Amino acid sequence: MSEEPKSNYTLPLLLALFLCIGLWVGRSLSISSPNSTSSSDVQKLEDILELLDQRYVDKVNKDSIFEETISEMLHKLDPHSNYIPAKDMKAVNESIEGKFGGIGVRFLLLRDTICVTNVIEGSPSRFAGVKAGDKIIEINGKSLGKKKIKTEDVMSQLKGEEGTDVKIKVLRGKTKKAITITRGIIPINTISCYYMVNKNTGYILIDQFSVPTAEEFHLAAQELKERGMTKLILDLRNNPGGVLTSATDIADEFLEGGLVMLKTKGRKTGEQIFKSKSGGILEKTETVVLINANSASASEILAGALQDNDRATIVGRRSFGKGLVQEDRALRDGSNLRITIARYYTPSGRCIQRPYSGNYEEYIQDEERFNNGELFKEDKRTIADSLKFKTRKGRIVYGGGGITPDVFVPFDSSGTSFYFTELQWSGAFSGFAFDFVKNKRSKWDSSEKFNNDFVVDEKLLKTFSDFSERQYKVSYFDAEFKRSKRLISKYLKAEIARQLWTEEGFYHVINPMDNEFNAALKKLN
Repeated sequence: MSEEPKSNYTLPLLLALFLCIGLWVGRSLSISSPNSTSSSDVQKLEDILELLDQRYVDKVNKDSIFEETISEMLHKLDPHSNYIPAKDMKAVNESIEGKFGGIGVRFLLLRDTICVTNVIEGSPSRFAGVKAGDKIIEINGKSLGKKKIKTEDVMSQLKGEEGTDVKIKVLRGKTKKAITITRGIIPINTISCYYMVNKNTGYILIDQFSVPTAEEFHLAAQELKERGMTKLILDLRNNPGGVLTSATDIADEFLEGGLVMLKTKGRKTGEQIFKSKSGGILEKTETVVLINANSASASEILAGALQDNDRATIVGRRSFGKGLVQEDRALRDGSNLRITIARYYTPSGRCIQRPYSGNYEEYIQDEERFNNGELFKEDKRTIADSLKFKTRKGRIVYGGGGITPDVFVPFDSSGTSFYFTELQWSGAFSGFAFDFVKNKRSKWDSSEKFNNDFVVDEKLLKTFSDFSERQYKVSYFDAEFKRSKRLISKYLKAEIARQLWTEEGFYHVINPMDNEFNAALKKLN
């Protein structure tokens, strides 16, 4: 019975708001037109909302339902137009700009304690004397002991405007130490890992595309070239995209001058063509790009530009299929309307946007890939001639939804189990690794040496499974443990390496056992 009122009041309110939502958007954008809504329509909206507020059987949260309704309306148009509430805009802008005000530490919550896993080089915390392994027990005079702590709450207290102070107390071993930190600008590094795989092959991982990403990429590529790189594995797997021009600027590093990298076409924006300039530092570097079903938007722009210009081999599985360009418009209350203004096309003319039926949840879940077995075997669908395109050298590439790889690598599900998945989601790997490295942070000289020397033995696995059950309530199942033993060992070792050397340590362990990474190496060799 308790669930019925909720659905009862939501439906009429949604219907009323759908009728009038266009009016609100238009007024918020301050756009006038000959067909603008009359004052009588404005009054009608106010009357409906007033009646619902005064007479409806249950109390109505008008603001919450109103904001949800805006997004639902926009998703009827396409899956990527969206409404962003004012309260979320700060986080969105930080992601786009690639920076925020803070102190510069990575942490995890273990036994209701804030445990510092890494301190960012050159950060305010580094200058103030915070060290990896410290436990933050007090923030601005408020003790954190014996309290249920949430990551969001910790972030809100540590982040803040540049130049402001935050006072913390840390437990280092058995010693308590008070530290005052002056907050600074902390970069959100989108090139989270780059290193030399062997004497001539480099590896660069891009997590997302923000404003500084192209400059980050240039510096990483330059450093690897100075270390002997003549071949490159560029990893765009699980990269959701971001700033379009960062993707084209990176594509420009690979292409000689005058080549088309991207076209966009919109009803109001017309056609725009992005062409490469000469002088890119990777024009002669043999390249493989890794993609998967979670590579989207700007990732697909970059992969498509390199594939269509025959500058890289694409390895992995078909990408997500987002071929729409959005523009952000600020509304009067500080919220944001993200509107699709154009479609983008790869140099060969492909629009890689996946078909959309109007069902947003169905689109996001993308269950078709699972249902047709596409993740495990190369896509054998009959492709219409209208979806076949040619690269500069005449190779056939395909439109109709995502970037199709040149070399298909099936999804590796071997060794997976519910037990392993629960270990991943629980945070047990990172929690155990924090305790494990407590007295070992200077034991290994480098991530390479650690990767070569360190072995996860039976004793360590038993200690880990006991810890996970005790600290994270992950029940042990012997059959599932044995099935996932190889994966558990791999991720345990990788997480220990991440505690010591951040992402470079993690991927030094993970990549040599990764099928797509090894397929890329094979292609380059």
